[in-house]
Amino acid sequence: MRYPSHILEEIRARLPASSVVGRRVQLKKAGREWRGLSPFNAEKTPSFYVNDQKQFYHCFSSSKHGDIFSFLMETEGLSFPEAVERLAGEAGVSLPAPTEDTRASETKRAGAIEVMEMAARWFEERLRAGRGSEARAYLERRGLKDETQRAFRLGYAPNDRYALRDHLAGQGVDKALMLELGLLAGGEDVSVPYDYFRDRVMFPITDTRGRVVAFGGRALSKEVRAKYLNSPETPLFHKGRTLYNLHGARKAAHERSSIIAVEGYVDVIAMTLAGHPETVAPLGTALTEEQLALLWRHADEPILCFDGDKAGQRAAFRALDLALPLLEPGRSLRIALLPGGQDPDDLLRSGGATAIDQVLHAAVPLSELLWRRALESGSADTPERRAGLTQTLRATVATIRDETVRRYYRDDIEERLRTLSPRAARASGPGGKSQGRRFVRPGEPVSPRITGSPSASMTASAGFSGAAPVREAVIAGTLLVHPEMLVEFGDEVAELDFEDSDARAVLSVLVACAAENSQTDVEMLQNRITRSGLAEAAERILTLARSRDRITLSPHADPQQRADALRQAMILHRQAGALHSELRQARQAFENDPTDAGWAWLCEVKARLETVIAAEAEADKPVSSDSTAA
Repeated sequence: MRYPSHILEEIRARLPASSVVGRRVQLKKAGREWRGLSPFNAEKTPSFYVNDQKQFYHCFSSSKHGDIFSFLMETEGLSFPEAVERLAGEAGVSLPAPTEDTRASETKRAGAIEVMEMAARWFEERLRAGRGSEARAYLERRGLKDETQRAFRLGYAPNDRYALRDHLAGQGVDKALMLELGLLAGGEDVSVPYDYFRDRVMFPITDTRGRVVAFGGRALSKEVRAKYLNSPETPLFHKGRTLYNLHGARKAAHERSSIIAVEGYVDVIAMTLAGHPETVAPLGTALTEEQLALLWRHADEPILCFDGDKAGQRAAFRALDLALPLLEPGRSLRIALLPGGQDPDDLLRSGGATAIDQVLHAAVPLSELLWRRALESGSADTPERRAGLTQTLRATVATIRDETVRRYYRDDIEERLRTLSPRAARASGPGGKSQGRRFVRPGEPVSPRITGSPSASMTASAGFSGAAPVREAVIAGTLLVHPEMLVEFGDEVAELDFEDSDARAVLSVLVACAAENSQTDVEMLQNRITRSGLAEAAERILTLARSRDRITLSPHADPQQRADALRQAMILHRQAGALHSELRQARQAFENDPTDAGWAWLCEVKARLETVIAAEAEADKPVSSDSTAA
């Protein structure tokens, strides 16, 4: 059968060419490519090359050339459908049933791409028309001249409920297709669908082939609650698998063996103007595994550049927890934090391209970020608190799947711990007291301040053997008692996955309150919980949480202590979730194909689980009353 092109692209996107070819050919890194002995001819000098960015292999000795599908056909004698089916299974991509409707589906997809292109051109025209004057003025203030606007195909969506709808309808586009592509807003309570984007500067989002598949819109009115708005998920667009400007950045990334990820559309454009066209951005959400895989396809050590505020710090820590389990020899990340309160656009205008280059040059490796996060949390003026740091770091390192990388991380952490003397730990402030938390940016000296010992509520079996409900109760319960913490932790809590249905329901109310109010007090939250019919669920959660940690759940708990406790609980929750997910994958893989490699993977994941459990169990031992008082 003829497989849709987007299905084949999705398989290629999820399976680097080197990973497929590397099962048969021993490859070694050679600059931006991989090199090995030809699988087609006997040779002593390697002449076989694989390029992950371009997704192909080339054999100079035999002149054979192709992608991952043709490689299986050449080396294993598979037919094209057999090669597609096997690789689709490995990539986790569902193949369409071989029916007569397949061609019609492809035709519909091509038509959808054409409609998105029509919308993009219309937005561009509106930007240059009379009603686009305010949008043009905004872009000029941001330093985006006409040439830049045209290069990135920027546009404007007028403040009219039906302008785009009427234009596309006049071109023969069906309203149902506009709804399906996210160009119109509709629903059961909407009698007449209206334009999804209104009074916004428009940024076209393209796929890896440069075709417009979605849009991002920046509101011009200050009264609009959502400053940035992305297209919803559509048959063309999956925001967790897409990076803004990847098509435009690919050539520069290949030439420089480097790729940079920033936080927003204008940030990408600013970085490009500063001489870094290899820059991309996720789409309004935290970085995903799929996006990280795309970055690694273009560079071994992508640089993640975050704004210099609390949100940027939290994003950096989330990226750290996401990346650690996925690290492999030679494959990592570097983290760059901008000066406080600035984004790339601000820095470019205030300091020029040189200031951007200095920030990128000061990017730190993940191992350094892991250590600095530990140093951010508090003083280490007791043996118990230094022991708490040790156990937390060991548990975090245990999440790294690759044995070699895990061993080197463990060695690095142990060496750092040996250099942390009690005298240095006490030097974190006058009288050994914390001076207040501040993220240490690249190039700044690191003060020796580390976290306190984890409480029982956060260390019970590291999320295994039924401990997840306890941790979920602690996270939700802490915010129920201290709702003012939603200002700092609301975005991070919103991304957590809870198993317990009551905890999930309470979490949704907490997230909604954080989104709707700049400040949330206890009375406001209690009223919201009661109106939602969750009063009993909230009480059950608080009872469970207090059974493990009465100090943090006290209304009078020390702000520093409860912030550290909540942060640590969320870190452990994400680690536990990642390890459980991998265990399920390993078990399923072995059940489907009981090979030696599958068994080894399953055993390796279980061993890492046991390591985390042991480390957390050790940290869970109660400390003396004297050490607690310290």
